[in-house]
Amino acid sequence: MTKIVIFISGRGSNMEAIIKEVNSGILMGIAEIVLVFSNNQEAAGLKIAEKNGISTAYINSEGKNRKDYDNEVFEMIKNIDFDYIVLAGYMRILSEMFVSKYSKRIINIHPADTTKHQGLHAYKWAFKNKLSETKITVHYVDSGVDTGEIIAQANVDLRGAKTLAEFEKRGLAVEHKFYSETLKSLFGNIN
Repeated sequence: MTKIVIFISGRGSNMEAIIKEVNSGILMGIAEIVLVFSNNQEAAGLKIAEKNGISTAYINSEGKNRKDYDNEVFEMIKNIDFDYIVLAGYMRILSEMFVSKYSKRIINIHPADTTKHQGLHAYKWAFKNKLSETKITVHYVDSGVDTGEIIAQANVDLRGAKTLAEFEKRGLAVEHKFYSETLKSLFGNIN
């Protein structure tokens, strides 16, 4: 069984989708969530994790530089038994020091083709560019922003979508399913 720590910053919709798959779906018997961590004490996802009986922790990141903050996070998780860190809407860029400690063990989902758009506002980028299709990318985290090795990609059909909200809705529907499918494929090869 692959043990994962999920990092979130907000509502945790991708985390919630993974929890459902771990509890009664395609990740059941394959993955175990040992901790949900947030840089935001008010993250709605922490309450969702707690309701599902998952341990939670947070360290407030406000006003802290990246390296010092990541050192605090490292000190907190270094004695936890886990295999992977899964980023699910974690809105901080990880320091090179942190990434190097967990090389090829930090996974992220990005709502664009990372060869075409990195960073924030990917759905806004797709909408502004009137794309008829975009991709969801699951990738390993490296020291860049959304530049790590691609694990898998899925297409999102945007034809007929007229608003940014519709772009986001279609994308999230794919994200919520695709992230768990990719984790199953990755972890199933390990277990």
